[in-house]
This record gives sequence, structure tokens and C-alpha cells, in this order.
Amino acid sequence: MRPLLLLLLGAHLVYAGTHSLRYVYTAVSGISDFPEFTAVGLVDDEQFTYFDSNIMKTVPKTEWIRHNVGADYWNRETQIQIGTHQLFIAGVQILKQRFNQSAGVHILQELYGCELDDDGTKRGYIQDGYDGEDFISLDKSTLTWTAANPRAVITKLKRDANRAFAEQDKAYLENICIEWLQKYVRYGKDTLERKVSPQVFLLQKSSSSSVKCHATGFYPKEVTISWLKNGQDHDEDVDLGELLPNEDGTFQKTSTLRVSPDDLKKNEYECVVEHNHRIIRSILTEDKISSNYASVPIGIIVGVVAAVLLLVIIAVAGYKVYQKKTESNKKKARFSPRGRGKVTLVGFWRFSRGLLRPGGSGQEAASQSHAGGALIYACVGMSRN
Repeated sequence: MRPLLLLLLGAHLVYAGTHSLRYVYTAVSGISDFPEFTAVGLVDDEQFTYFDSNIMKTVPKTEWIRHNVGADYWNRETQIQIGTHQLFIAGVQILKQRFNQSAGVHILQELYGCELDDDGTKRGYIQDGYDGEDFISLDKSTLTWTAANPRAVITKLKRDANRAFAEQDKAYLENICIEWLQKYVRYGKDTLERKVSPQVFLLQKSSSSSVKCHATGFYPKEVTISWLKNGQDHDEDVDLGELLPNEDGTFQKTSTLRVSPDDLKKNEYECVVEHNHRIIRSILTEDKISSNYASVPIGIIVGVVAAVLLLVIIAVAGYKVYQKKTESNKKKARFSPRGRGKVTLVGFWRFSRGLLRPGGSGQEAASQSHAGGALIYACVGMSRN
């Protein structure tokens, strides 16, 4: 499950003092027991809206959005995503035809969004992917599209020929998206701008196993975990784990130190956790190291489960693609093992947002009906592939 967790939390680095608004669209072909289209909205990496082609409506995932918008918002969001659903499914079919793919599992995704730093710096991005590989992305500085591989050149040429669409995308990312991000941060201020310090635990299964320094229950998510050996920085034999969400909206992270019992006795090792200008130091001593994982707060365990459940909506398809295509490779089917037989991390998370954009016409419509956030014009339609 490691790749699935990275998908949500590690794709686009968000800097300290930064708020972010992102949307992930996923269209799936060839899996009967999974929604053929899902749309997930995230503020500061917290899921706040969700749509899929089975329920055919956009629903709230946080209390702060539920309490601050009315029925009109959800109706607009639902209509946008219904339109986007049709466009993305058509997009999958176009790409299958272009690449002469008549069967099998295929996934088209798009990630788009914006970030705003405390100093006013803005960032925005649109990245598409297909079948586990990066496909195409927008270069806002030149208003052109960058093909990640030769297969995307046709799409690049089509999009570059319509510069007006890139200009509209840039305007959305730098203005409308930022406006909605600021609005959402105001709505969820008590949650999104809270400060909670981490609890730190030193864990070891046995005297001969590695030692884990586990920080949990902190917010915001920016945290640094490092090790000292006899007072000096130590980064050898250290594995830093991914950032994971807890069920209460806080985060957790683990750093693992591989050290022998003899080395541990002869030297002083210290875990240093830095969060929100606070430093927590924990020296590795027998009385501080816990070998009983049951003593760790339940939030640590639940957090991992919550992370998987949160991502299963958009990532289970990727896992099934991996399974099915691996089986196909074993049977020497016609899928190429290069890239096709696996779901790459960066590729899978980076698919969703530039391929097509849902309904509305012009800047005014996009501004009024943001929700799914996509400034996608129906007139662009399937031709953008």
C-alpha cells in the first residue's frame, strides 16, 4: 500500500506556511466493480468533496464545507462533475483508439490545483497521465504544453494550437483557484490553521531490530525528524517514512534507525523532532524504548487505516491495474512490460486535470460554478486529446 499513500501526500510538495487546493479526476476503463469516474477535492491535502459515477452527486467530506455552503453549491458541483465524467470517459476511449488498445484496463487521471504562500507567492499546475505514466502538463510561463513522452506529442500539438485555452487555464490557476482556496481556508480556519504538537514514541520490536522514532498527532503536517549520534548529525542507515493522516485530521510520520545492539550500547543516539518551531528530543535508552506496540495510541493504527480508506476511492483502481497487467504479462499478453505492467507513483497521482474541463462557458461561468474547480470548457471537448 505504500505507493497509494504517497499518491495523496507526496506528489506535489507543499511548503511550510502554504495552503493548497487540488482536484484529482480519475477515469477507469476495464474494471466492472469500480466507479468509472471519480473526482476528489482536497484543501491542504484534506479531502473535502467527493463525486463518483455510481452515486452521481458531489458530497461533502468535512464539517466545515458542509456548514458553509448550501444546496446550490452541491447542485452546481454535481452538474460540473456529471459533465466531466462524460468528457473523461470519452477521453479514455480516444486514447485507446490512438494507441490501438482494444481491451484491458486503462486509467486516465488529471491533477490540477493551486498553492498560496503566506508571503503571497502563488503556484498552479495541471498534470495529466495515462496508464501509469506521466502524459502531459501545462507550462504556465510559456503557455505551452509539455509532452512527457512521444505518445503525448499529438495532444501537445492540439493544445498548443489553441493558446486561448492555456491562457484561460492560467487565469483560473492564478485567480479563480486562489480565490476559492482563500474562501475554503476561511471556512475551515479552525481546522486548517490549528497548531497541535506531536507526541513522540521510540519503538523497537526486539533488542536486535531497528528502532523507530514515531511522531503522531501533529498539525500542520510540516515536520522534520532527524537523528544524532553522540551529539552529531547522523543520517546513515536511516529510513524516513511517508507522512500519513490520522483519523482526527492530524498527521504522523516515522523515521527508522538501523542499529546493532552493541552499537546502541556504546553510543548515544537521539531522535530530534521539529514541528512548528518546537523541538522534541528523545534519547534512546531502555526505559524510553517501547517494545510493546499495543502501548502506542490507537490513533497511530487507525491513522494508517484511515489513510488507506481515504485513498481507496481513487487508488484501488490503480492496484487492480497492477494486478491485471501483471497477470497479463505473466501470460505473455500483448501489453508491454515497460511502464504498462505497473502503476508508477508519480504518474498515477499526476494524471487528473488538463485533458478536458467541465461545463460552463467563459470566465464568468467558471467563477460562479467553481466547485470541482475545473475551468474546463465543454467546447474544447474530446478534441483536446
